[in-house]
Amino acid sequence: MFQGKSEIEKVFMALSEQLKALGAGPVEMVICGGAALNVLGFVRRTTKDVDIIAFIERGKDGSPTLKKADKLMPTLTEAARKVSRDFNLPENWLNTGPASAVDFGLPLGFMARLETRTYGKNLTIHFLGRYDLIHFKLHAAADQSGGKHYDDLLALKPTAEEIEEAARWSMTHDPSDGYRFLLKDFLKRIGFADAAAKL
Repeated sequence: MFQGKSEIEKVFMALSEQLKALGAGPVEMVICGGAALNVLGFVRRTTKDVDIIAFIERGKDGSPTLKKADKLMPTLTEAARKVSRDFNLPENWLNTGPASAVDFGLPLGFMARLETRTYGKNLTIHFLGRYDLIHFKLHAAADQSGGKHYDDLLALKPTAEEIEEAARWSMTHDPSDGYRFLLKDFLKRIGFADAAAKL
């Protein structure tokens, strides 16, 4: 378990050092979830893992290309294993659990809103920005009827407009009538009845 921003960033620095020791090239990853919320200062809470959505690969001209995080490359897997050992972390502390979001489409313009941090010479992490975190957290909170995702969503202080836009995006990931009903009901319960009525 990570106990807030400083511990998470200490682990990222260690991961960078392990990548360097293994002779890996620079790694860039896009992160969401509790790790992003902690590092960006929206929450201060424990989180058990780091969720990778995608990797960013650079062309010869430095232009970025987003690549879905289907799995960790071997050197990153090995580096993460060594960090797990050194910090007594769960085996899958670095994982690609939410990567399927790439298949359904990320919020329009999300690349321009990424918050970037560099750890040593071998690791660059792009955290989803606040607007995009609202999208992910609303989808997770509605699907799981609250819990930590609801608390995180409140911490992001979304406006009614942002909630409506996040809800519409969420419905592209699950267009079923059942999910729409569940989503509308959730929005009403958390004080966004006007947004729910527009869906």
